[in-house]
Amino acid sequence: MRSHTISSGLRRFRTGWKAYITQSLVAGITTTFILLVLNLEHAVIIAALGASAFIVFGRPFDLTARPYNVIGGHLVGFTIGSLCATMPHASTFATLSLYGLAVGLSVFLMVLLNMQHPPASATALGIAMRGYSSEALVGVLTIILVLAFVHYVLKPYLRNLF
Repeated sequence: MRSHTISSGLRRFRTGWKAYITQSLVAGITTTFILLVLNLEHAVIIAALGASAFIVFGRPFDLTARPYNVIGGHLVGFTIGSLCATMPHASTFATLSLYGLAVGLSVFLMVLLNMQHPPASATALGIAMRGYSSEALVGVLTIILVLAFVHYVLKPYLRNLF
């Protein structure tokens, strides 16, 4: 079964290799640009960038790749993570429960508000772990605005890769 999956992926690559290479390069270049602008101290938050870039450039026509979802989802994740970070937690269990709450609430609100973007739950978790900071907010805003802008500009030239 697994070799069938690999061979079908290779077949799709053979027929659309230009799009695979171009869109992967755009994802890498966009990510590099964002990382040059950001402070790598916030690696927990930046980790969501790779997953967002995958969705935006690997599946650009999916619901979760829409700029509304990328921006809205990460803002929901940032807000929920910030709120959870302010809650008191005296034990390891309470701390871990708040991290889980941040993820669960971000999923709930993204679905409720029709802003589904799965990597935004990583933003909620990262902010819950690190706490709110204006630098983190600038980092998240930079990530989502650059990804959404590049997606919007290049969307006529992109295609779903799988």
